[in-house]
Amino acid sequence: MTKRYWYVILTYIAVQFSGVVFAPLLYFLTPLSEADAIIYWTIISFIAGLIVILWIMKPEIKTSNQRTTVNWGYNIAWAIGGLFMAYFAQGIATTIETKLLGITAGSENTQMIMEISRATPLFIIIPALIAPILEEVIFRKIIFGELYKRMNFFFAALLSAFIFAIIHGEPEHILIYGSMGFVFAFVYVKTKRIIVPILVHMSLNSIVVILQLSLTQEEIEKMMRDLEQMQMILIGG
Repeated sequence: MTKRYWYVILTYIAVQFSGVVFAPLLYFLTPLSEADAIIYWTIISFIAGLIVILWIMKPEIKTSNQRTTVNWGYNIAWAIGGLFMAYFAQGIATTIETKLLGITAGSENTQMIMEISRATPLFIIIPALIAPILEEVIFRKIIFGELYKRMNFFFAALLSAFIFAIIHGEPEHILIYGSMGFVFAFVYVKTKRIIVPILVHMSLNSIVVILQLSLTQEEIEKMMRDLEQMQMILIGG
């Protein structure tokens, strides 16, 4: 792995843990409440982390753009197809978790993010825009990319998807996160452009944010039941 990639990973880790030191400092120096200090430092650190990582990756991005011609029609088609594949994979994973493993549907992580977003709308830029870029660079371009150099696609995608799932902190939903990570890796291999899984990831997260903010809990549950029934029909259930 190149030094550039290690710098990117270290930057990502710094973003994740910087709040331990700087959120209390922001709380001490400003009139913000403790909770608001944590939220605003999270926003600041993610934006700063994105800028630093894009700067670190700038030479590679420039080289990639010079080496190949971008076929935007092809990439957009894969981005749209990847979104449907991600939903399909997520539906199968959800069915396995709920029907076979008895795991309660719903993500505490998602609920926490949405509660914060309702209280501080600016926070929406993290799950909808910034996090997908950071995660795709880390887990697909770097981790999956390095694994793919050493093993076949299936095992490289499976292992990187497992790491992607674990890092989200909800081991009970490892199948859901892992299935999405696998699809993102597949789209990346097919297009050879990290921007495509980034677009799929952004779209997936943005749709969740929009639905969570615009629908009631009852409407969301009804929609999930309808999607589950459709999923069962598609897979022959």
